[in-house]
Amino acid sequence: MTKEPAHAGVERISVLLEDWMPPSRGNWEIVLFVFQWIYPTLASLQWLIKWYGMGKTSVSNSRLNIPGRIAWMTMELPGMLTLLYIMRTLPARQGIDDLPWQNKVLAGLFVIHYAYRAVAYPLMAVSMSPVHLLVWAAAVVFQLLNASSLGGWLAAYGPVTESAWGDDGRAGVLQFVVGIAIFYIGLAGNFFHDEELREIRRREQRRQDAIRQQGGGKVDKHYRIPTAGLFRYVLYPHYLCEWIEWTGFWVAAGWGCAPARAFVVNEVASMLPRAVRGRAWYMERFGEEKIRRKYAVIPGLI
Repeated sequence: MTKEPAHAGVERISVLLEDWMPPSRGNWEIVLFVFQWIYPTLASLQWLIKWYGMGKTSVSNSRLNIPGRIAWMTMELPGMLTLLYIMRTLPARQGIDDLPWQNKVLAGLFVIHYAYRAVAYPLMAVSMSPVHLLVWAAAVVFQLLNASSLGGWLAAYGPVTESAWGDDGRAGVLQFVVGIAIFYIGLAGNFFHDEELREIRRREQRRQDAIRQQGGGKVDKHYRIPTAGLFRYVLYPHYLCEWIEWTGFWVAAGWGCAPARAFVVNEVASMLPRAVRGRAWYMERFGEEKIRRKYAVIPGLI
């Protein structure tokens, strides 16, 4: 039996990878199917699995923990980098000379969000709880699926001419502008409520530092209930604002943009169970009297 040369195996792997990054049309359809139907099903298992190794519910002494800032940056950055890579390489591979300006604007919105979420957010944070390896891995999978499905649609497999944006029910200029406005409203709300949480942590850090300077011993962490903005009505308005962001993105891309629709569905499927469980955590810590008038994430509903 003739042994296959080592370089032949390397070439085979190289060809396989070329079909996935950027994805061929067939592979993109597989990614989109997984993102539309399989990922939300798996994310919904959080209703049954009460454990979540991140944030207030993280276990600080687990050997599988990753330091908060490192975990956050490395699990959020792959999406932005993947989308940029696909936008740069896939059009030429598909023989597309130039993309419509709408595609470029939508890709820019994605990058703006994740430049904040993946880089600025962890750097601005006063402190970040460790993230369990399993949660980190699930977040990386989400980012790769999301960026590959959206990137493929924007770079080659969605509307790739100016005229295509007016056909097949895709977004016209007015719908596009309205969608972008909704996106920026959500982004501003996201930043505002994140900043309120950061300010609470800054005050807590100053309190702990003052106790230590006075010769105090071990300092227990002290939690506060945020009250600014939508925190008056819900406990997780930053989740709600992120959903508003990506709903605006979906509006701008057009109702027929399956990757954008799947993005919104997966965000809700992943984050809603955490918000509901988080409300139960607040209820247990602060008591029903302080929490019962606050919803988890959607005022008057959930």
